[in-house]
Amino acid sequence: MDNGESSYRRFLAGDNEGMHEIICTYRAGLLLYINSFVQNIHAAEELTEDTFWELMCKRPKFAGKSSFKTWLYAIGRNVTAKRLRSYAKLSVVPLESQEYLADELSIEQNYIKTEQNRMVHQAMHRLKSEYRQILYLSYFEGFSNPEAAIIMKKSDNQIKALLYNAKKALRSELERSGFEYED
Repeated sequence: MDNGESSYRRFLAGDNEGMHEIICTYRAGLLLYINSFVQNIHAAEELTEDTFWELMCKRPKFAGKSSFKTWLYAIGRNVTAKRLRSYAKLSVVPLESQEYLADELSIEQNYIKTEQNRMVHQAMHRLKSEYRQILYLSYFEGFSNPEAAIIMKKSDNQIKALLYNAKKALRSELERSGFEYED
């Protein structure tokens, strides 16, 4: 049984420490995944909290058809998509400020250690949203293609094609930035 799954089952049984373990284990990765959608670290933090709120208050059933992490990220994606749809209906345009970008960079710099990884991460932010998501899920979070397909609501073939095109676009973006590959 996956650690997240056992923690969630304990939470459902009344042990609040189970939810604390889930938040501690998955918060940072989920935050950065959601940030790949919204490109605003403060909004991503709020959406991450909303995802955990969904678990605590609505207590959805975990059927075990995927790993707990895959299931949690799919909930995060759905919460984010719902929020983005509501913004579209209201014609709300989020404003970016230098203060937000500085906060985002400091969090990302703690997460991404080396200069090459920073260059890769910055190049990813210049890619299409779907490309950022599939690269993040596959390489930063280690999800398999079938797990990524569940999270992104795509078929396995669509994920393979998306991953191929995302890698190709990332390589092109890195070459434009002057990235040098190691032998």
